[in-house]
Amino acid sequence: MPGRLAIFGHPPAFDTPLHVGRPNLPDKQAILDRISGALEAGWLTNGGPLVAEFERRVASEAGVKHCIATCNGTAALELAVRALGLVGEVIVPAYTFVATAHALAWHGLRPVFCDVDPATHTLDPERVAKMIGPRTAAILGVHLWGRCCYVAALAAIARGHGIPLLFDAAHAFGSTCHGNPIGGFGVCETFSFHATKFVHCGEGGAVTTNDDGLAERVRRLRDFGFSGGDRVTSLGINAKMSELSAAVGLTSLDNMATIVAVNRQNYDAYRRRLRPLAGLRLLSHEGPEKSNYQYVVVEVDAQTTGLSRDELIAVLVAENVLARRYFYPGCHRMEPYLSDAKTAATSLSVTERLADTVLALPTGLQLDERGVTRITEILSDAIANADAIRSRPGRRHAA
Repeated sequence: MPGRLAIFGHPPAFDTPLHVGRPNLPDKQAILDRISGALEAGWLTNGGPLVAEFERRVASEAGVKHCIATCNGTAALELAVRALGLVGEVIVPAYTFVATAHALAWHGLRPVFCDVDPATHTLDPERVAKMIGPRTAAILGVHLWGRCCYVAALAAIARGHGIPLLFDAAHAFGSTCHGNPIGGFGVCETFSFHATKFVHCGEGGAVTTNDDGLAERVRRLRDFGFSGGDRVTSLGINAKMSELSAAVGLTSLDNMATIVAVNRQNYDAYRRRLRPLAGLRLLSHEGPEKSNYQYVVVEVDAQTTGLSRDELIAVLVAENVLARRYFYPGCHRMEPYLSDAKTAATSLSVTERLADTVLALPTGLQLDERGVTRITEILSDAIANADAIRSRPGRRHAA
């Protein structure tokens, strides 16, 4: 007989949907108090005290001299690219959020998509080294899932070819690499503080660097090219963070340790509960490096589970567990890159396998060990009833 799953007509396991990336809001009153102070001061944007404090605290956490806060993470990456004056091609992983590639293409650069390492899901340095060409302007590494990419190997390649190395660290705030905080590697790194991140501003981002000249250029680009008073000395746009966003961000930073602790507890619970389930490989956060444990990522082996990743997502969504696939189908299979003749001919086997098998499960303050236990029970029931699920008339795969 089929298990007690919602797809077989039983009530869903959770009354309220559990989301991957649901905003962590541990102290709403502190957010409101900060916003109230900004309203009373009549200072809502243009480099107010809350943004200045947010920049100081992010710089301290990242172990760098400079943090330039921005309206979002994509703008941060665009400002970094522009401030570096890059022209030509940039090697970038295909297995990343499309904003990484868009930030390059938006400024006239051509993303050259590289495959990733199957163990870490980040840029494979050996493949990067083979892709360096006469038009290569830079290497853009992406830290994923709260874990760092191969920073030392990529730095050696960049140094050997005399090109800059920068990092999209949207997933990695609060994590470390070689024992040092992520934020100070390469010529610069960029963060996202979008609502889906464990520390967030609702919407926000930042560029971090130890390069004084680069930091000054980014600051000018962020604010219409102003270099003080009414003096405009370069091209620029409006990419400033508002005081209201900084209010959310500062309160999030206040609660950072609590959020990471909950994420760690959830990860440990998933690790224990998923271990007996053959065909589900949990991406490990074990090792010497510090992680924010922001993402719980599983690779699904459909031959072992009897169900594809998308079929498992459909089962979970029916139970109000809004699990997600990530970076599907890979940037090189998205427009406008798919229409590029060179990109269209590219086959990136690891990226394509991950795009078809990676499953992200909910975590954060919305969840506790009891919730993790129920989610893993759903997965176990689904695998046990794989034949019945696959034979259901009109079954739908998750989009």
